Amino acid sequence: MSHYLAEFIGTAILIFLGDGVCANITLNKSKSQNAGSLFCMIGWSLAVGVPALIFGGISGAHFNPALTIAFAAIGKFPWAEVPGYVVSQMLGGFIGAVLVWIHYLPHWAESKDIPSEVILSIFCTTPAIRNYTMNFISEFMATFILVFTILGVGAAKTADGVGTVFVAFIILVIGTGLGGTTGFAINPARDLSPRIAHALLPINGKNGSDWAYSWIPVIAPVCGGIAAAGMFAVIF
Repeated sequence: MSHYLAEFIGTAILIFLGDGVCANITLNKSKSQNAGSLFCMIGWSLAVGVPALIFGGISGAHFNPALTIAFAAIGKFPWAEVPGYVVSQMLGGFIGAVLVWIHYLPHWAESKDIPSEVILSIFCTTPAIRNYTMNFISEFMATFILVFTILGVGAAKTADGVGTVFVAFIILVIGTGLGGTTGFAINPARDLSPRIAHALLPINGKNGSDWAYSWIPVIAPVCGGIAAAGMFAVIF
């Protein structure tokens, strides 16, 4: 249970801090409004690194169903624990998104002039150019890099110390290099759970949660993660 609790709390912290960055640079009357994409990407990379440092020695700090499934696919993680990890991660992602809504509660009412799709992007990813085939490929490739590099630096077993620093840098370089197409979800718990929260929460001016796109940040990362783990296992 400590593993599942670590995944739940760690994912909640990740989303609270990561989506919090998005809210911080987007919502009206926020002191960091319009701080820019680099600000956002640095914040997201640290949002992953901080809980990884805390929980790496307990659960391995997956915080990502695509990562958990990829590790299991090559025998680096027991399949019996996969359902518990995935459920914990998804619940944590939902709670993290709710915490963002609570933290910025006065700002939603002040942001009625912000387009609904921009408000949605605080919680989950949206494509820069809507092309489902290429959006899928982008998420597949970005998650492939994520899983392959994490396996490469040995962060599959421990995410503390040097490993944690590398994980944060991996997220940063994926964001700066590959994030312009889809917003680099690379994690179903990072996208689907906050999307559900967006659908349920009473957010001013929201207009749908873009369910037509929602399958891509779920399926593509899982496929990309499995492919990366398989290639890593073949090479090494």
